[in-house]
Amino acid sequence: MIAAGLIFLMGIGSAAVYLWRRQWIDALLIVMAAAALGVIVGDFPMPAGVAATLSIDSDAEAIDLNEAAAAVKLTGDGLSAAQWQDLPARPLLWETPTSEVLHLDFPRELTLGRMFALTVRRSHAASWRLQLLAENKQVIADVAGDGAALTVQWLPPVAETLVLSARMLDGSGKVMAHGPVPFSVSAPVPLQVVGRFGAPSFDTRTLNDLLVNSHAALDWQVTLGKTVTRGESPATALTQPDMLVADAAHIEHLGDGARAALLAQVAAGMPLVILAANAQNKQVWARSVQLELKEQADARPSGTPLALASAPFNPATASGPWSVAGDRIWTRAWEKGRIVWLGVADWHRYAISEPQALGLWWQGVFDRAGIERPQDVAWLDPQEMPLPGRRLEVCALGVKGDVTFPELKQTLAWQRRPDKADASCVAVWPRKAGWLAMHTGGAKPQAAKLYVYDKADWPLWQKAQRREATARYAARTPAPAQTGTVPVPAWPFALLFAAAMLILWWRERR
Repeated sequence: MIAAGLIFLMGIGSAAVYLWRRQWIDALLIVMAAAALGVIVGDFPMPAGVAATLSIDSDAEAIDLNEAAAAVKLTGDGLSAAQWQDLPARPLLWETPTSEVLHLDFPRELTLGRMFALTVRRSHAASWRLQLLAENKQVIADVAGDGAALTVQWLPPVAETLVLSARMLDGSGKVMAHGPVPFSVSAPVPLQVVGRFGAPSFDTRTLNDLLVNSHAALDWQVTLGKTVTRGESPATALTQPDMLVADAAHIEHLGDGARAALLAQVAAGMPLVILAANAQNKQVWARSVQLELKEQADARPSGTPLALASAPFNPATASGPWSVAGDRIWTRAWEKGRIVWLGVADWHRYAISEPQALGLWWQGVFDRAGIERPQDVAWLDPQEMPLPGRRLEVCALGVKGDVTFPELKQTLAWQRRPDKADASCVAVWPRKAGWLAMHTGGAKPQAAKLYVYDKADWPLWQKAQRREATARYAARTPAPAQTGTVPVPAWPFALLFAAAMLILWWRERR
């Protein structure tokens, strides 16, 4: 900067000499040459990307990003993922708003017998209440708290397609937000269960009743004495059982060869649940499955909502391959399968007083066992709320051929996507809010429904999704957005300096 100042002063002095001689053009040339040389030496800054920045608003429905734009300047909550996907990557000038937004988390599809849970998260913690309402607007679940997240739960009674609603109330009871909560409840696929028990018990009988009521196919055998066994076999033999349930007495009474054959079935992928209430031989378990048992001095009931008594022998601590999976429940992987040690007793007492809680508890045990029911077609949840008039990407696993949307009168071919492993996708534009039916092929023909929200539904949730989509777009830009300054390019001023000096030289030579 000092050198540039000296050049400017020298140029002004030289121009004054020419002005005194009344050589006006030569004085002008001297000023131009001095100014150009001063800019080159002074390295003056200029704003970065001002002329090549395209400004867009978050409320715009259609965005036309000029290819010449070097950056995007955005105001508001951002754009949706569908809008960003059509735009080329550009540096983004955007500040994330600090106003409150919401995030909703709930399953879009549920199996009958499982608990439906809706979790709402706020960006600011406060005292508030979350309510789940039935289709007739009656409150079916209600919870209050002071944190940033609340969860309501509800057990669907039948398999059907539902559009419940939820609302948020502040500390004074004023409605802060409300909107639809759509999901479908499907009938469960009956389990195929093999049961082997070395001694009868009320627990075993109660488990049998629970499985029968869920329409499970049972291959059930209970040893009543040395030579007497009560059996229950399905109409057709179980070809691929989903689970083996056995009490500890049955496994302890097996010979080494039979016990190894049973564990081989588990290693092949069949989960094993062991009812530990009648365990007696600690050496068998330490030798066969590396489970170190210790006699339980305190067998008093504990836990909620079911107070369950402890089995006589349980692991002292989780060690080696075994890990704690719940209150008095231990699990370990066994090659492709899994073993569950159920160290509780006398849970049959809740079959009458708490049947719903008992059923959910057993469902949790089955989940820990890792029972997997392969599906021919698995539909993937949309990345954000489907809205009318906005492109919707529908993706699924295990599909082939075409997918038909009767309401849209469209049949599209599934296309593989490199960014979605093993999934195929199509893009549609829903016309109105409500359920959108889909039919596709696979190992078996499949039909499904996808809910399209109204544009006025859950505005705070839409804002949160737009902010997340905008942040993802910013992450894929080729370079960070430049918000400062860059040096003035030197070559135009070098040309100006050379031209002025050449003209001045030519005029002096005349």
